[in-house]
This record gives sequence, C-alpha cells and structure tokens, in this order.
Amino acid sequence: MLKIIKSYLNFLWNSKNEHGVHSPFVFNLVTKCFYDKKQYPEYTILKNYRNSLLKNKNTIEVTDFGAGSKVFKSNKRQIAKIAKTAGISPKRAELLFRITNYFQPSTILEIGTSLGLATTALSLGNKTSKITSLEGCPNTLYQCQLQLQSRSFGTIFKNVECINTEFSSYLKNFQLPTSSFQLIYFDGNHSKQATLDYFEMLLPTITNETVWIFDDIHWSIEMEEAWEKIQQHPKVTVTIDTFQWGIVFFRVEQKKEHFVIRV
Repeated sequence: MLKIIKSYLNFLWNSKNEHGVHSPFVFNLVTKCFYDKKQYPEYTILKNYRNSLLKNKNTIEVTDFGAGSKVFKSNKRQIAKIAKTAGISPKRAELLFRITNYFQPSTILEIGTSLGLATTALSLGNKTSKITSLEGCPNTLYQCQLQLQSRSFGTIFKNVECINTEFSSYLKNFQLPTSSFQLIYFDGNHSKQATLDYFEMLLPTITNETVWIFDDIHWSIEMEEAWEKIQQHPKVTVTIDTFQWGIVFFRVEQKKEHFVIRV
C-alpha cells in the first residue's frame, strides 16, 4: 500500500492536463476522449451490468494462472466480491468505452475477461468490432457468459468471442504474424515477466493504428519496471501514463514521447 501511495504522489507531481500537451494527436485524444463529459446512454448499461453482479451472492471456484500454465491460486469467491475488487472500476469502464468509441477499432483482443465488465465497455464502444476475450478460469468465464447472454444484456455481447485458455499458450499457438488487433487490453496477469512476454508475442500484430492498454502499471515495482521497458522499446513511439493504465501507440509519424496525464 505504501508503494502505491508513493507512486501516486509521484504521478500527481509529474502529471499534466491538456494544457501541458503539445502533440496534436495526444491533445485531441485528451480533450475529445479522456475529458469528454457527454453522458452516453451506454453508461447506464455499464452501471446496470455492474449492479447485477454486485447483487449476485453466488460463490464459485476461481482458479488463477501464472505464466507458463502454472496454477498459483484456487479458492472459492463470491461473484459480488469479484466484481467489486477484481473488476474494472465504473470510472475506468466509462473511459474504456470512450477510448473504444473514439478509435473505433474493428478488431480487439482482451487478455483477462473476468466477469466481463471491461468486455462490456469494449463491446459497447464499437458494436461492429470483432472482440476476442481470453480468460483462464472456466468458472469465472461461465458466469460472465451466463450474465451477458441473459435477456437483459445478451444483445451487447454478440460481437464477442470468449475463449477459456491459458494466455501464453493461446498467444504462442495463434497465427499472430498474419493477424492484427487494432486495440488490445492487457488485464490478465499483473507480473513483469508475463506482461513483457505478452508484449513481445503480440508485436507481430501491430499496425500504425494500434492502441495497447496495460492495466495496473504501478501495481508493483516489477510492473513499473515492465512499463519502463515497454516505453523504451524502439517500435513504441507515444506512451501515456494515466496511473492506472499505460497506453501505447506505434505511430511511425510521431516522435518518441511520453506523457503523464490526469484523467
């Protein structure tokens, strides 16, 4: 906890709003997307789905996987508590919706479905996109599909393919060099090595329009080290630190630049 507080104070000291941004690309992203105050009707759907999970007192067996298919934790957890502690926050879900709505990616990869809170934001952001969402725990994924395929939320999830898999195994076996994902949301394994492994494995899919979002970049010292290495990679041009997320672009026309933005 002390580490996160220290990181956040450092973030606040270095962060800027739109007035400190001189890149037209990033300025437009900040003003037209990050700081967009419009009350989208999709926000109500996100809120309703979250509330439906928070009211669900059923307990399921949750299995988490480490890198290399190693199971490192299995326990019983209440669905409401998973949604409250492990799911994306309401504010971040709305921001993820806006980012997807802003860039309109036609193909999206999500690493870490959980109960589908972020998945729903991605799906609502571009209803015509093709979304592939990976989840390691079969019970969690089943509950996610059960909820989102219900009468209330089923129409949201039609553009999403959920796959129960260990992330590294899937990425190693997938035909990555012949595929591309215009947006990737990394929220499946908050360890340095796994994050860097996924980064390297998915590099063959990048295009000039690619957007990558890494969750919990200040979660630990190791995650901050992973974030630093990602920023320094020669194929990476623009990076944005919003504290919770690290957002990465590979736009060749942009000079290499790093931004710390309050959202």
